Amino acid sequence: MAERLVLGIDQGGSGSRAILLDARGQVRGYGYRPVARLYPHPGWVEQSPVALARSVAAAIDDAVARSGCSPDTIVACGITSQRDTTFAWDRRTGRAIGNAITWQDLRTLPLVEEVGQWEHAAERRERLGQFPGAYCSAMHMAWRMRHDDAFARAAAAGRLRVSLAAGWIVQALGRPAEHALDYSLLQAMTIFDPRRRALWDEWIDYLGLPRTAFPLARPTLHQFGDLRVGDVNVPVVAMITDQQAALFGYDCHHPGQAAVTHGTASFINVVAGPSAPPQGICKTYLAWELAGQPTYSLEADMTVTGAVVRWLSQMRLIRRASDLDSLAGSVTRSDGVVFVPAFTGLGVPSEDRSARGTILGMTLGTTSAHVARAFFEAIGCQLHEILETMRREGNLTINQLCVGGGLANSDLACQIQADLAGVRLVRARSTETSARAAALLAGLGSGLWSNLEALPQLLDGTEQRFEPSLDAEQRTELLGRWFQAVERARGWAAG
Repeated sequence: MAERLVLGIDQGGSGSRAILLDARGQVRGYGYRPVARLYPHPGWVEQSPVALARSVAAAIDDAVARSGCSPDTIVACGITSQRDTTFAWDRRTGRAIGNAITWQDLRTLPLVEEVGQWEHAAERRERLGQFPGAYCSAMHMAWRMRHDDAFARAAAAGRLRVSLAAGWIVQALGRPAEHALDYSLLQAMTIFDPRRRALWDEWIDYLGLPRTAFPLARPTLHQFGDLRVGDVNVPVVAMITDQQAALFGYDCHHPGQAAVTHGTASFINVVAGPSAPPQGICKTYLAWELAGQPTYSLEADMTVTGAVVRWLSQMRLIRRASDLDSLAGSVTRSDGVVFVPAFTGLGVPSEDRSARGTILGMTLGTTSAHVARAFFEAIGCQLHEILETMRREGNLTINQLCVGGGLANSDLACQIQADLAGVRLVRARSTETSARAAALLAGLGSGLWSNLEALPQLLDGTEQRFEPSLDAEQRTELLGRWFQAVERARGWAAG
């Protein structure tokens, strides 16, 4: 029998990845191409739809070339993509309308304040599974209806199509079967109610958004269309949003299984089960639906992590990012120093965007090594708070955390996180979990694997495990100082 490969595409804010997996789950080919961000005005952050599509096409070509396989061995494709960055095009011509406004853009802050006066404003978090801030697609689309003439004209004429990157990729590089996204991606456009599994009509009408432009809601495994790879049309049979893809790619499929990915920010996700828990301060996602069975997840983020490493370098506390591990490891204690990295505010559970970065407990004996170690401890303390919140809100037992991303490369950082969070951390050898999830889902959708139990496993004996080793008294002492420091960091921007 001829070899069968599946293609996974992970389109993110900074770049596009493509991997080819074989039936054993082995990576046969990999490609990556960066995607530029555009800064037309202060506080505005955009991306070119054309450049983004080209980056995906180039990443696919690289993966195919490195695999040494022919495109006709690719039986299916799955796509995961960044959230909140919304692309628009004309349904008649297929051409993009303007640049995409990214999740980092702040132009809609005044609109967020305006929406706060809406009579149903208190329902937003429960109806959308999250609080819709300036980063979200709904706000971007509302802004464009007011200020982007080409966007508004296309909407008025019934020609407008909007989608996240996954939908735009199929439009630009292939042939859509219909204008559709899976539930998780449609929810990531902040127009879809994950509990009622329907658009939130009152919200859409209040914002004045064109309902005819929206994608249809579909399950995770669905015939979304084709992508042209070489001279072959590859069926796109799976879609999922990025953080939920990372969770699936870590082989987290059952309630209480959790993962953290450390990037510019850090995202913590846990499987909640087939029903959505009551809405708390964690985001609630309809993460995926397989064989008619929905799976919900809870999500929270640390507002900055990798960004703090860059800041430490800019402040010359470290020469380069790679120095952080050895510097933090050069001391065995932070000697009372507490670093609250609230540079853009605090997320779960404090939910205080007016908090600001704070370093407390310094003496004349404090060195850059103590600050570096205190930063690692800050990550562990935040993990502790987030996991406690998730346990409470989802009524979950969380005993293990899969970890990936830049800071996960540090053994010391992983051990400190395990010590302070009080859970085992597991670091797999493979780090491309989002692209892996897209490929695995494509394999499920194409019949390469028959069910979840048949999927190849990420943890193959090569992973590293970090067990909590801190005694309860030491953990309580460090967490107590952290809670004190957080209280002092809160409210600074308001003053």
